[in-house]
Amino acid sequence: MSPGPARGRTAGTDGGGPRRNPVRRWQLVRAGSDAVPPSTRRFMARARQRRMRAALPWAVAAAVLAVATLVAWTVLGTGLFGVREVRVVGAELVTPVEVREAAGVPDGVPLARVDLAATGRRIGALAPVERATVTRDWPGTLVVTVVERTGVAAVPRDGQFVVLDADGVVFRTAPRAPDGLPVVRLATPGPDDPGTRAALEVLAVLTPPLRAELTELTVQGLARISLTLRGDRTVVWGDATRGTDKARVATALLGRKADTIDVSAPDVVTFK
Repeated sequence: MSPGPARGRTAGTDGGGPRRNPVRRWQLVRAGSDAVPPSTRRFMARARQRRMRAALPWAVAAAVLAVATLVAWTVLGTGLFGVREVRVVGAELVTPVEVREAAGVPDGVPLARVDLAATGRRIGALAPVERATVTRDWPGTLVVTVVERTGVAAVPRDGQFVVLDADGVVFRTAPRAPDGLPVVRLATPGPDDPGTRAALEVLAVLTPPLRAELTELTVQGLARISLTLRGDRTVVWGDATRGTDKARVATALLGRKADTIDVSAPDVVTFK
């Protein structure tokens, strides 16, 4: 006869053995906002704002640095903003081709890397150019503004005429004397020639009436300068000193009927 069901088992046993404690299983549950005190929420919000304010300048600086690096690399290191054109302004005696060749800037060179001063000096070495200014016109153009020399006298030489500016620089050759320029006869025209400098000093002090009558200025020596006027009249000038006094006296005597006026000693004038 089988035994009946056990009755009255002692607590803490299971089928005759010791009863085991149940295993506790933990589960994380997100607390609702109502579970956090308002003061704590305000404190945490202020802490987040402080962290964001502290990090913001660094983030902005990093972004600016990244953009600046990208721009610098694009402008300086690539041909995206390279030289595509050399535009010449103000050139008449020199051609744009001569200016571009003197500039010596290859196509495609980054515009930002062009040495503007050095380029201007190379262009200024052209004889007809007094000075040249070079600027950038983005994205790819160099603008060359040329100021050319102005002629003040023409010197006969080897069957032609060389043109001098106010500094005595020979910058042009012409088959005949350009209109409006007096002819100056001297041996070795140039900025370092004493005869050239003396002739230019005389030309600089001539009065408008005297200049209007002038056809030639001859330098046979530093103390033997003379002017040839219209009507084949001659003004003996002597040297280049006291030029203002000599010009004033010669102008006052233009109305006299005389073939030769000697103002080499302007205090004692002779004419015949």
